[in-house]
Amino acid sequence: MGAVTSLDPAIADRLKRSADRLVPAVVQQHDTGEVLMLGWMDDEALARTLSSGRATYWSRSRQEYWVKGDTSGHVQWVKEVRLDCDGDTLLVKVDQVGAACHTGDRTCFDADLLLADA
Repeated sequence: MGAVTSLDPAIADRLKRSADRLVPAVVQQHDTGEVLMLGWMDDEALARTLSSGRATYWSRSRQEYWVKGDTSGHVQWVKEVRLDCDGDTLLVKVDQVGAACHTGDRTCFDADLLLADA
């Protein structure tokens, strides 16, 4: 990926990061409200997301940046990014192309229903 991208200091100052300098990013289909996945962003991943319009995350397992869809073709076109009231969670509203989950499911929340209103 290109040169390091810096996050606007006004945004960076508002973020409350975990001990490993990450912020969780809840990813939602922009027009239906469907929750697709949870990713992790550091300052650079957020800056890349804001500047490119493509969702970019930090992979905790691979210790590298990844742009959703670069490998799978299942691109997330970013429509909106919001910061919650505490500054510790991002909401990324996207137009999801194909499956959001690495398993091939539409969302990462399709497989394990723990409780359903009877």
